[in-house]
Amino acid sequence: MLDNPSEPTRIIAIRHGETDWNAASRIQGHTDIALNARGLEQARLAARALADEPLAAVYASDLQRAWQTAEAIAAPHGLSVIRDPGLRERCFGAFEGYSFAALEPLHPELCARWRHRDPTFAAPGGETLRDFADRAQTALRRIAARHPGQLIVVAVHGGVLDAFYRAATGQELQAPRSFELRNAALNRLLYAQGQLTLVGWGDTAHLDRSLNEGVQ
Repeated sequence: MLDNPSEPTRIIAIRHGETDWNAASRIQGHTDIALNARGLEQARLAARALADEPLAAVYASDLQRAWQTAEAIAAPHGLSVIRDPGLRERCFGAFEGYSFAALEPLHPELCARWRHRDPTFAAPGGETLRDFADRAQTALRRIAARHPGQLIVVAVHGGVLDAFYRAATGQELQAPRSFELRNAALNRLLYAQGQLTLVGWGDTAHLDRSLNEGVQ
């Protein structure tokens, strides 16, 4: 039986687990950094939390920190991860590998534009916020349109989740961020008739119990 195209696609969007560069507050962008030990454990806990969900497909950015997270989630369901470069983090070009604190004294004007979420700002060799958000939001809509009436996972990046949240709530790109983007948190969205809506955000119960209280 074909899925009814009028039925919404349910989406669980998850930020990848922690990397060493996350822990050191270094800008990753398109730099391909693997999960660290804590990140691998976060991915395992997310997979356990989603083990009983009726997942139809698991998608991920083609950067390894995202697809490592996705592979942990897909494995219990017998699914293969579908990698999509449209889900990559924003490219920060020459700024990648540095912390914001290290860059600010060197590039105060550029960093001020970045801090204030100027949609036209791009790091040298990088993407503007507007172009990046358009790319990420278009990728999610394209993917979700393939799965009406189904539940899918997309494993992505902090900036990508920021773009998803704003698309689902109508919040402007330049508005200050008022929501969290924790590693391996579960975020739920619906897609129907070209529109995204927010269902739930920042669920970390699976992480807080296990990582902070030492549950095995």
